[in-house]
Amino acid sequence: MAHEGFHEDPKILSDLTKDYHRIIQSTMEELEAVDWYNQRAEAATDPVARAIMEHNRDEEIEHACMGLEWLRRNSPVWDEMMRKFLFTSGDIIVQESASADQTPQPDSSAPAAQTGTLKIGSNS
Repeated sequence: MAHEGFHEDPKILSDLTKDYHRIIQSTMEELEAVDWYNQRAEAATDPVARAIMEHNRDEEIEHACMGLEWLRRNSPVWDEMMRKFLFTSGDIIVQESASADQTPQPDSSAPAAQTGTLKIGSNS
């Protein structure tokens, strides 16, 4: 699992890949903290304690959003998917299905890392 560290020898991974892993790990931890603070705030009986936990939860949301923004800025696929699904309205599943039919096909001459495809089974 991603939270257990690198799955491959870090010596053979690029700095970007290592930072990508670190941001994903950090963002997962922030989201977990959001969940914990949210549950604790809802269960709190003291209004001041509840307010503190809600404040802490919101700080963790801020941190998670920073991690997501880093991913968007450093990955064309994250950027594309965030632009497709975030800050939209309507049925998300319908939007995904409709946009799949309209997604432009990548340049088949581009390397797999640029197109986001593995080219498995292709003659390229």
